[in-house]
Amino acid sequence: MQSLRLLSVPVCFAWLLVFGCADSPDPKTPTAEKSAEPPVNAAADTAGSIGVQTGWMFHERTSDSGLSFQYRNGEEAGHFSILESLGGGLAAFDFDRDGHEDLCFAGGGHFQKPSILPHPTGLFRGVVDWKWTDVSSVAGVSDNSFYSHGIARTDFDQDGFADFAVTGYGGIELYHNLGDGTFERLGKSIGLNDTQWSSSAAWGDINGDQFPDLYVAHYVNWSWENDPFCEGGPNGGREICPPRSYTGLTDTLYLSLGDGSFQDASAEIPLTAEGKGLGVLVADFDNDRDNDVYVTNDTVANFLYENTGSGKLRDISLGSGSSLSSLGVPDGSMGVDACDFNSDGLPEIWVVNYERESNAMYQNAGGMVFRHISQRIGLNAIGAMYVGWGTTCQDFDRDGDEDIFVSNGHVIRYPRNAPLNQTPLLLENTEGKRLTNVAAAAGSWMTTPHMGRGAVAADFDWDGDMDLAISCTNQPAGLLENTTPGRQPDWIGVHLIGVSSARDPVGARIQLIAATTQTRFIKGGGSYGSSQSDAVLFAIPRTSTEITLEIQWPSGIRQTLKNPPRNQHLMILEADSQTETSRLISRVP
Repeated sequence: MQSLRLLSVPVCFAWLLVFGCADSPDPKTPTAEKSAEPPVNAAADTAGSIGVQTGWMFHERTSDSGLSFQYRNGEEAGHFSILESLGGGLAAFDFDRDGHEDLCFAGGGHFQKPSILPHPTGLFRGVVDWKWTDVSSVAGVSDNSFYSHGIARTDFDQDGFADFAVTGYGGIELYHNLGDGTFERLGKSIGLNDTQWSSSAAWGDINGDQFPDLYVAHYVNWSWENDPFCEGGPNGGREICPPRSYTGLTDTLYLSLGDGSFQDASAEIPLTAEGKGLGVLVADFDNDRDNDVYVTNDTVANFLYENTGSGKLRDISLGSGSSLSSLGVPDGSMGVDACDFNSDGLPEIWVVNYERESNAMYQNAGGMVFRHISQRIGLNAIGAMYVGWGTTCQDFDRDGDEDIFVSNGHVIRYPRNAPLNQTPLLLENTEGKRLTNVAAAAGSWMTTPHMGRGAVAADFDWDGDMDLAISCTNQPAGLLENTTPGRQPDWIGVHLIGVSSARDPVGARIQLIAATTQTRFIKGGGSYGSSQSDAVLFAIPRTSTEITLEIQWPSGIRQTLKNPPRNQHLMILEADSQTETSRLISRVP
């Protein structure tokens, strides 16, 4: 067991140099096979809220925060293209290293047929006390060249400053953080030569060389030349076509060459053809210290790739039990995350789906085998009136187990079965046995319908609980402060920095051992088109006078800290030897 080195989040003084101090065909209408699955009665939509706590609360902070941003899809042009249905994601990260979480949003696009034009990416610098400043232009990130969807954060060159990739229709762009508050735009010049329609992307070291690689999920082969008329609007008018009107596209894996450039690994690591990818998550699902990949697909089976340990990915989707619904047919899957739902130390796979399809919890049985347990844990009682997108698993109520937030919103203009704007889900975990929707008790934003898309969690105010930021289509983004009364008096926030592992150590596992054991995982990608904060939060049980923090790094190094400081965010540096002693440099206030 190795000891820990703890660092505070440093302030980047270089920042000062720049800024100073009605009858429509649904796009995912179930096939004849799927119609065998009994739809959950819409009247049961509130059943999941019976007996909920009244203490849950998220307070909207958007209006007075300085955060003003909308993802725009260009629907005003009246083309009814499937491109308009996806929406956008966001990322939470501290790009200037001043200790405050910043927010970056994909902007979408608009149409001047035949041209498809971008809306700018949004970057908001966190200041203090729930305030953000728009620095998009001065930071050099507002000049995206295509219609965008997702933001995937990493430190691709391992220099300590967070970079990010933007996905969308027409390519991939990487914004390289120069460390002075500005970014340079890279892409084809460093080997990211993607020209297909990319929805989401995720970073993680796949081949074990300590540099983050990039998995890019592609959607369908839509273009102006392949843009069929689909009836469904009023009076026989046009509606957005379903994804089954198009063939899927094959994903791409880019391997880092370690010198700031990338190589398309399609030839040496072939991926399953013709997925319709919307979400992607990189994580170590089998606890063997290499990163696996899970991809959510729209109306075709989801993909699970096992890393064989040599940097190769093997498709084990169908055999794993994690790629289909409980009836053995594909869902229309969008958002994805992983969590230790039942506190057994193994990551479950959590997937949110289309209306009339249950959201899926795939329980990890070990050995890359998963069981669909949605009905057993009460998900069918929540209702079928949702189209789920962004999602994140976090211990929102600080009781030791991970709850789940889901951002919802429809994809077509004239839906038949569910409303266009939809309320989110806030699912309380009851001891790994049941999920109950408590959104109705959690404040006005949670009870107001939205055109929700990407979602991320972060401790924006450094008070030890996870807050939320949500991207919406053609509506203002949402910013929610978690004011739920904590059940535990103490907490610890953990930020990992790899040394022998990649600096962003995707695949690491962190455990807090007290009266019970809590396990959290460092993941790449997830949600929908979004990247979570790198912070991991643990609640400390009241009765625990002695606690232990254990970290398993992707390199194989294990570190242990006895009784770390409480009610602090700690930055932990990976040990570089088997005999290194514990050294507390400082703490994040």
